Amino acid sequence: MTATTPARPAPADLWHHYGRNRAATDRTVPSSFFWTWGQDTGPGAELLGALAGRHVADLGSGAARHAAHLAVQHNPAQVDAIDASPAQHAIALDLYSHLAPTLRPVHADVTQHLIDHPDHYDAAYSVFGAVDFADPRRLLPATATALRPGGLFVVATLGHYLTGAPAEPDVVHADIPAKNPDGTAATMRRWVLQEHVWTKLLDEAGFTGITADLLPPATPGPRAADTLLLRACRQP
Repeated sequence: MTATTPARPAPADLWHHYGRNRAATDRTVPSSFFWTWGQDTGPGAELLGALAGRHVADLGSGAARHAAHLAVQHNPAQVDAIDASPAQHAIALDLYSHLAPTLRPVHADVTQHLIDHPDHYDAAYSVFGAVDFADPRRLLPATATALRPGGLFVVATLGHYLTGAPAEPDVVHADIPAKNPDGTAATMRRWVLQEHVWTKLLDEAGFTGITADLLPPATPGPRAADTLLLRACRQP
């Protein structure tokens, strides 16, 4: 008789509750696209360049609101809204399945999906998404792999912790509060890194033409934060 190794239980979906209340009342396709933490000011989708006929990846797309805007307003060939959370994927399907095939919600580990799709995308972006919550030492090289040579990568991430504490000077994560689906307390990893750390990681991952801009919040407040906006291209 051969012993078998029991399958590991699936990890708890720590994004189960996120955006659920909004999804119940707001089913619209957003008319605007913002990179800033407050989602109320600053540059928009023009930073991704001309998207007509192109394949685009939203890394850690959540409910796919940014992806839906691009699908409706910018005429891409396809936008893949990739998220590992079963709950977020289900919300995206419920809200925007009518935008298929231009918008394609993808339930997958973002890093592994990118590894599995080399030279597939013309552009990729993360708006406080997977770049914040996946190990950048794996995710950034995977993104370079998935982009076609010269493909554009744009990232909006926190310029500092929401507590006001400065970003990390090295590649380390913080454990931040989260909730299990049953409401009990949990933690998840988040990478909040200084500009020079992100720049070094992008360079090592195979990107060139790296730029960084710090965007202040439009309205000060206890949860306001600077946005670090990063842009780079996969090496030709």
